[in-house]
Amino acid sequence: MRTNYFICLTIIFICVLPSAKLKAQTDSSNISSQGVNLQGPRVGVTYISEGELADQLKDEFNVNPFITQFGWQFEKRFFTLDSGVSGLVEGVLLAGGIEQGKILPSGTFLIGVRSANGFEFGFGPNLSLAGVAFAISAGITLSTDQVNFPLNFAVVPSPEGVRLSFLMGFNAKTR
Repeated sequence: MRTNYFICLTIIFICVLPSAKLKAQTDSSNISSQGVNLQGPRVGVTYISEGELADQLKDEFNVNPFITQFGWQFEKRFFTLDSGVSGLVEGVLLAGGIEQGKILPSGTFLIGVRSANGFEFGFGPNLSLAGVAFAISAGITLSTDQVNFPLNFAVVPSPEGVRLSFLMGFNAKTR
């Protein structure tokens, strides 16, 4: 019953997130006044610390505490300062545990900032089979002329245990 409830909530979360198409920016002076949408695939791993959460995953789902993650990140840059600092809103939808024959869905909504040199920080709610928790994420986005490569580390603490995740991916630059 609890599993079906969270799967339904995750599906609703997926349907509600905007997935606007990328638009090329030809005039860099408009970047600070226009929003920029970035999205792309994410892959990574999550470790669930020993405790009630790890025990619950093992007992209810027969899942080990080290799981792979596959998913998609939606990102909207809603401002950019002259210094290059950007404000971000992100939605990260993941399916974990596929290597163990399970699908453990999760969704995270983050509000954060990215510096001109690519360092970023964000925080917000996380919804998964473990329940609702608060996520904190930090990372760096490495860039080439046409593609961004985000590398992020996230911590999701809860009374039942701590989840540590590392995700990486790519998305197209808008310029």
